[in-house]
Order: sequence, then C-alpha cells, then structure tokens
Amino acid sequence: EGRLVESGGGLVQAGGSLRLACEASGFTLDDYAIGWFRQFPGKEREGVSCSNSGNYDTYYADSVKGRFTISIDIAKNMVYLQMNSLKSEDTAVYYCAADPSGEVVRGHSPLVHWGQGTQVTVSS
Repeated sequence: EGRLVESGGGLVQAGGSLRLACEASGFTLDDYAIGWFRQFPGKEREGVSCSNSGNYDTYYADSVKGRFTISIDIAKNMVYLQMNSLKSEDTAVYYCAADPSGEVVRGHSPLVHWGQGTQVTVSS
C-alpha cells in the first residue's frame, strides 16, 4: 500500500523560509507525477506545484512562482518543497501527492496517493 508522509511544517515569520519534505513508501516515485497542494480553512485544496515523471517538467501556481521550488530525490524516494519569502497568505495545510499517470496530479482521482498534510503558519 503506497504511503506519503509530510514533514517540515511549522510557524515562521513573514519573509522567512521553510522546506517541506515528503517521504514515499510502498512505491517508487520515478514513475509518478508528484505535486504539492495546499488547503485554506473552508476552501478546496489548490495546486501549488507539480512535476511530471521522466522530464521532470515543473509547474507553479502564479501565487508562488519565484518563491517556491519543487524537487525530487529519486534515490531517497523523497519530494521537497522549498518555500522562500513566505507571506501570511501562504498559511495553510500543505499536502504532497503522487499520481501514477506520470503526467499530472489529478486532484480527484482515487488512484492518487496523498499525505496527511502538514501545517504551515506564517506570522506577519
């Protein structure tokens, strides 16, 4: 059974940085599209960044472009999200996801593996 476990969330001041980590077990990431999503209270989950398998083309939401960086360590079966210049509006629960399609993370597919989420709070 595939599993994802996030870590690295916490409280940080505006302008600061955090690095989220996501460890995969039960499957290998190299055939999966991977992504980071976040969820604000009372809102639907939204995509933050994703990367496809093979070429590792990356996508970033406009709101985080230039500040966040997604990376993958296949040898460790880990995914990271480096978040710099954090703003109060980045406060949310962050989730990592892995989709066996390899091309894109389909947010509503039952085949997608999801982590349990990690809270990021940015104080202004």
